[in-house]
Amino acid sequence: MKEIVVISGKGGTGKTSITASLAVLGDKDVVLADCDVDAADMHLLLDPDFAHKEKFYSGKIAEVIQDDCIKCGKCKDVCRFDAVPVINEQYVIDELNCEGCEYCAYVCPTNAIVMNDNLAGDFFISKTRLNNTLVHAKLAIAADNSGKLVTKVRTEAKKIAEENDIPYLIVDGSPGIGCPVVASVTGSNLVVIVTEPTVSGLHDMSRVAELIRKFEIKSVCLINKADLNADITIQIKKFLNKNEIPLIAEIPYDLIFADAILAGKTVVEYSNGEVSRIIRESWKKILEFVD
Repeated sequence: MKEIVVISGKGGTGKTSITASLAVLGDKDVVLADCDVDAADMHLLLDPDFAHKEKFYSGKIAEVIQDDCIKCGKCKDVCRFDAVPVINEQYVIDELNCEGCEYCAYVCPTNAIVMNDNLAGDFFISKTRLNNTLVHAKLAIAADNSGKLVTKVRTEAKKIAEENDIPYLIVDGSPGIGCPVVASVTGSNLVVIVTEPTVSGLHDMSRVAELIRKFEIKSVCLINKADLNADITIQIKKFLNKNEIPLIAEIPYDLIFADAILAGKTVVEYSNGEVSRIIRESWKKILEFVD
């Protein structure tokens, strides 16, 4: 089983639309993992059935048992995150601020503070309208530990692929270079960088490329909206050439992406035009690199 991770340095490059198109082209030879858990949207194009759902717990959240609290204030004094306000003369926990460090529970003289498992999101295993498997998740509002949720999504997707002898795992990674991205690319076989010719696109793509280089993972690049700014497209090509990152395709700016999304389809399903042709050729090149 080979793992292909599609990432971008920033949002809005068309990463998920392209990844969904690759899923269509891969058909039953792919398992999908949507690791953009902070803003998951692969389901909008692939119409999963959400057949399996489970709660994802990560970290701890403090709770004050009021009957045991003697209102000494030691918990409030030691909390460095201002997570122990006094409301109606009671010490309570602000769950949005609580970091689960357990210091308040440690100093409480009456053991009035307990640490509960933190509900950090939901985890799903679905069949898509393409009849392939999508492993995906939704991070809870204001929850952190998204890297751990990404790891769970990837681990389960790899297990499904291996158990069913499915040759490719396609991962839709998070934008940026933070913990979710690290959790998405670690140990993969090929990273596909989707970028765009804007100032922020070039800057963030270069940061992603540096991250991948540190992990010594093979990478290729795809420039979307390549004709949007010819000068920056040239700068991107120079960067790729200098860093020995193959450029597999240049996709022109086309409203076909938006039209396909409105129709609830991927570009390669919606149209047989130039953009669809380029993405189909890109999939063939990706398979050549990963194999």
